[in-house]
Amino acid sequence: MPAPTVAEVEQWLDRLYIAAEGATLRAEDRRKAVEVAALLVEVERALGRAARGAGALTLVDAAAGKSYVGLLAAQLVLGPRGGPARVVSLERDPRRAALSRAAAGKLTVDVAVECVCGDVGDAALWPAGPALVVALHACGAAADAILDRAVAAGARRLLLVPCCTGAGVPALPAAAAAAEALGVPRHAPVRRRFLQAMVDSERTLRLEAAGYETAVIELVPPTVTPHNLLWRARRVGEPSRARAAAAALARLTGR
Repeated sequence: MPAPTVAEVEQWLDRLYIAAEGATLRAEDRRKAVEVAALLVEVERALGRAARGAGALTLVDAAAGKSYVGLLAAQLVLGPRGGPARVVSLERDPRRAALSRAAAGKLTVDVAVECVCGDVGDAALWPAGPALVVALHACGAAADAILDRAVAAGARRLLLVPCCTGAGVPALPAAAAAAEALGVPRHAPVRRRFLQAMVDSERTLRLEAAGYETAVIELVPPTVTPHNLLWRARRVGEPSRARAAAAALARLTGR
């Protein structure tokens, strides 16, 4: 099945969230459409070999905002793919969750959609064993909460695009301590790149230590967004890989 195009994503963003005479997508919406289309290519790829006939395939859209990724995945990937499927959207902002529910009512495919208002760190909100967890621009510590909850829920695959790194990110204190110990200059561009590399390394090794084969790629060019790295993780459960990653994680964090 052909992957959704940017034009199709723009069409459905307009249909689901605007659909008003004289209104049109803003420039930021069109940039978002490029990111969503690229992530839907990854969703299609991740689900391409998912087993059918074993109950509904579940996709979790975490820190979903208005659920652009989850709802367009339902409309353009899960629906055309066929077979029972459902999307669980997790968003802590009540207004955005309500907009997601309204948009979900405009879908034209037979995919169950549940828009849940709550924190992604709340284990009670997560379905068990989702086929795929996606998160586009999970901000700060939300990216780490999603990573941990996806692992705990037994997600088979994870597509994670973090956003800004700030206070509350678990790896940041150790990264700052390492920067001081190594004498990394305090010039903001230099220090910021070092800290980000440490945070990115910790997240990668944490996934690998949990049994996930992990790749980190550019989802879109940095001209679209500077927060363009995608963590593509697949649960393989190889003990030797996990042990090596756990040892590397301990060296990196000093724990």
